[in-house]
Amino acid sequence: MYEAVYAHPDGESTVSRVAVAAGRYDYDGVVVRALDARPDYDRLREALDVDLVDAVEIDASDPERASGAVGNYRPQRELLVLRGGTNALNRFAVEQPRVDVLSRPMAGEGNFNHVLAKAARDNGVRVEFDFGPVLRSDGGTRVQAISALRKLRELVEYYDAPYVVSATPSSHLQLRSPRELAGLGEVIGFDREQVLDGLREWGRLAARNRERTSESFIAPGVKRGRYEEDD
Repeated sequence: MYEAVYAHPDGESTVSRVAVAAGRYDYDGVVVRALDARPDYDRLREALDVDLVDAVEIDASDPERASGAVGNYRPQRELLVLRGGTNALNRFAVEQPRVDVLSRPMAGEGNFNHVLAKAARDNGVRVEFDFGPVLRSDGGTRVQAISALRKLRELVEYYDAPYVVSATPSSHLQLRSPRELAGLGEVIGFDREQVLDGLREWGRLAARNRERTSESFIAPGVKRGRYEEDD
């Protein structure tokens, strides 16, 4: 299972510190979603027992700027996340097969409906269940976050849209183990295995994208290689 984190300078902790903590929590990997955190991934992968995914989370003010950023970063990063939070950005994200994950769709003024759920399904864009506000807020803010997650879960589940799960940690201190997140999910209306599968999906996405950028990849199911002819 993988957690998607914000690392320094986009977050508070370095990539290596987050990775060490993630290993203690039994994560297989860490998705580093950032614009400016670009450590020596190859060196860190050799030094640590945790996989590191070179990702980016695009935070744009409108679809036009988001489109430009997607075009710039898609060839450079192993995984591309687009932050939602407005109806226009949510719609743009789920209609773009180049986007891997729509993050924070219910934040700010964002909303999600059956049209967006169908588009996410058809274009293979994962919708993020962000448990962060439930973990790190209280009172009315927490109640609203739980309500938004339940609505999002119903739509994603009904229309069979793909999804990921994260606690959106910005430091190693905000990491929670998969078991803790699964327990929290059960309390707020998720199935335990549903939460764990959402954590696994980050790793599946990274593996798929790495395969697609390999020299042997031609198209899904088709690879370049040497084949022997039958006699």
